[in-house]
Amino acid sequence: MGSSGLDSIELTVALLVLSGGVLLWGFERYRTNFSKSEFLVSILLAVGIFAIGLFPDMFDVVGEVLAIDRRPFAISLITNVTLVCLVLLLFARTRSNQQSIATLTRNLAIDQAANDDTDSSSVYVVIPAYNEAESIRSVVTSLPDTIGEYVLQPLVVSDGSTDATVERTAATDAIVVDHPINQGQGGALRTGFSIAKQHGADIVVTMDADGQHPVEELSRLIEPIADSEADYVVGSRYTGVDDSNNSATRQFGIRTFTALINVMTKADITDCTNGYRAIRATKLNEMTLSEERFSAPELLIEARKNGLRIKEIPITIAQRAAGETKKPKLGYAFGLTRTIFVTWLR
Repeated sequence: MGSSGLDSIELTVALLVLSGGVLLWGFERYRTNFSKSEFLVSILLAVGIFAIGLFPDMFDVVGEVLAIDRRPFAISLITNVTLVCLVLLLFARTRSNQQSIATLTRNLAIDQAANDDTDSSSVYVVIPAYNEAESIRSVVTSLPDTIGEYVLQPLVVSDGSTDATVERTAATDAIVVDHPINQGQGGALRTGFSIAKQHGADIVVTMDADGQHPVEELSRLIEPIADSEADYVVGSRYTGVDDSNNSATRQFGIRTFTALINVMTKADITDCTNGYRAIRATKLNEMTLSEERFSAPELLIEARKNGLRIKEIPITIAQRAAGETKKPKLGYAFGLTRTIFVTWLR
C-alpha cells in the first residue's frame, strides 16, 4: 500500500477548505429552500473530502477489501461511485421538477374550462392540438351536436400552440383550454380527461386535430360503449382503410409494436398507435396515466391491465388536412419501446 498521509500539506489544506466550502453551500441551500436532500448530499460530500484530506489512510482499508494495491485507485473508485450516485440523484430531481411543472401546466389549463351544469348524457371529444390552426376549426365544426341520446361536446386542448389554434377555435362551440407550456399529446389528453370527468361526461372520445379521423366514424366508436358491450373502443386502419400515406418503415414499426403489446398483454389488436378511440369515462379513474408524449400504448396497456373490455373496430385514416406531422422523426421507436415496457412493468 502507499505511504501514510498525503505528501503535500498544501493539498491537505486545500481539501479541508473545499470540505468546509461544500458544507457551507449545503447549509446555505437548506436555510434558503429547506431542501433536506441537498443538505444531506453536501454533508456526505464534505465528510468524504475531509476524510481524503485528513485521513487518507482509511482508503487503504477499502483497497485491501477490494484487492486494490494502490491508494489512488481506491480513492478514484470511491469518487466515481459517488459521482454516479450524484448524477442519478440529479436525474431524479430533474424528473421530479418536470412532473411538478407538468402538473401545474395542466391545472392552469383545467381552471380555464367553465363548469358545465347540464344533466344530459354527454360525449366529450378531446382534441389535443399543437399548432393546428389550418385544420382545427374545420375539425370542430364538422362534429354533430348530438349522437343518439348523447350531447356532443368538443374539447380542444391547445398544447402550447404558438400559432392561431386557440383563436381559430374560440369562435366555435368547443371548450378551449391552452397549456402555457407544451406537454406532449399524452399531457394534453390527460388535461382533457380531467375536464371531461369534472363535467360528468359519460364517454370520452379522443380525436386528432389534423382531420385524419373522419367524423362519420364517430358513432361506430361510441356504439359498443353505449350498448354496454365494451369499455374501450379503438379504431384500426389495418382492418379498415389507411389513406395516411405512412412510409413502409413506419408501417412496419406500428405492426411490430402492436405484435409486442399483444404478446406482453394477451391483447388482440392490430393498430396500437391509433389515436381515434372512445373510453367509458368512469374507467379513466382506474387507469394510471403518466406518459407525456407516447400515450397510445400506455392507454392500451393500462386498459388491458385494469380489465377493461377492449373492442377494436375498422375505421378510415385519411391524409392530414393541412400542416405537417408533429411526431418526432428521431427517437420515436425508442419512445414507444420505453413507454410499452415502463407501463407493462409498473
